[in-house]
Amino acid sequence: MIKITWQYIPFRNDVAFLQIKQTEVNQIPFYYPIFYTHVYTAIFVLLAGFFQLSPSFLKKFPVAHRNIGKFYVFVVLFLSAPSGLFIGLFANGGLYAKMSFVTLSILWFYFTLKGFTSIKNKNIAQHKAFMLRSFALTFSAITLRFWKVILVYLFHPAPMDLYQIIAWLGWIPNLLIIEYYLYNQLKK
Repeated sequence: MIKITWQYIPFRNDVAFLQIKQTEVNQIPFYYPIFYTHVYTAIFVLLAGFFQLSPSFLKKFPVAHRNIGKFYVFVVLFLSAPSGLFIGLFANGGLYAKMSFVTLSILWFYFTLKGFTSIKNKNIAQHKAFMLRSFALTFSAITLRFWKVILVYLFHPAPMDLYQIIAWLGWIPNLLIIEYYLYNQLKK
């Protein structure tokens, strides 16, 4: 992800993914800065989220856990999810891909907000569950690219067909895995 993000430094509107988004860059006000907001903030929430998953980190550094968590919540709620929603409205792959990215952004915002309000209400179990869901959606930045490589290697689909498929595969399996994990935790 750092390598992918690095290609967008310095700010240019004709590099990497933006090469195929020139209509949006040139015709939609604010697409370019909102896209960069999403790209640059996503890398930080990915890194912040990894720290938050470690129970030993929480026990050894509870203040750091709280501060990193506040950073994660702020960035997701005010920068990453809203910018993801905006660029999702203009996603490649037609209506199905747009529906996926818009749904992803809305759920990402909701799960993060619920995780935050749960800890404010001192409901640790609910906080953990919603933050795991939130990070599953954060992690979609990685799994989307993973599925893209696998599907291109195995099936060589047309680019727009691929985009429609990975738009959903990038996050639904992540969320199903977390739900299965949470279900098993409840049974214990």
